[in-house]
Amino acid sequence: MKAKTISTTACSVLACLVAGTVCFAGQKQSKDYRDAVSQSEKAARVFREIMRAPDKSVPRDILDGAECVAVFPQVLKAGFVVGARGGRGVASCRTKSGWSAPAFFNLKGGSVGLQIGAQSTDFVLLFMNRNGLNRLMGDKFEVGGDASVAAGPVGRQAGASTNVRMDAEILSYSRSKGLFAGLELKGVVITLDDDDMNAVYGEGAKAKSVLQRGSVNAPAAVRTFPATLGSYSKRRAK
Repeated sequence: MKAKTISTTACSVLACLVAGTVCFAGQKQSKDYRDAVSQSEKAARVFREIMRAPDKSVPRDILDGAECVAVFPQVLKAGFVVGARGGRGVASCRTKSGWSAPAFFNLKGGSVGLQIGAQSTDFVLLFMNRNGLNRLMGDKFEVGGDASVAAGPVGRQAGASTNVRMDAEILSYSRSKGLFAGLELKGVVITLDDDDMNAVYGEGAKAKSVLQRGSVNAPAAVRTFPATLGSYSKRRAK
């Protein structure tokens, strides 16, 4: 009887441990999912605010020519002499059925020079051609290293920037303290955010399967960003 009681107790403890592990995993996935929803909403809000600014937004003909758009809200740059920047964002690409489901990325980079303090900046990246599109779908690349980048024109500057638009794989913009302008962003590395991707699309989800094929059905809660892009640019991939 005593041996049976010990065995029963051991099984109960094991069951509790297993249940606790499953519960913890569920909490972690739920947290990452909520984070993905938040990132999509933040990116959509930043893009709407930028596009609503008269004569200071991304020119419509530039936006209509982009294959993909990525927004990294509130990228933090901080340091003393040696600095670093880091943030997270969301990207969507054109497909035959409209803007794709969102993919989630991290942005990291460093800089050296006389600097002190911290600053929060919103970044907008437009991927203008097939080469830029392939960089984004590779899950990791360096802006200005692997991929050519140029400062994007703002407002009425578009007409004078045809060559820049055609030559660069990526056009980059930044907004800091209310000022939105083209920025020649270099030396930052963009990588896939595996935690958010797995939470939304399942284990092992990759950028290419989400962004290019257009067959991934993202939950409505994370589609805020691509829906916002669609309200400003309706052109679909050929």
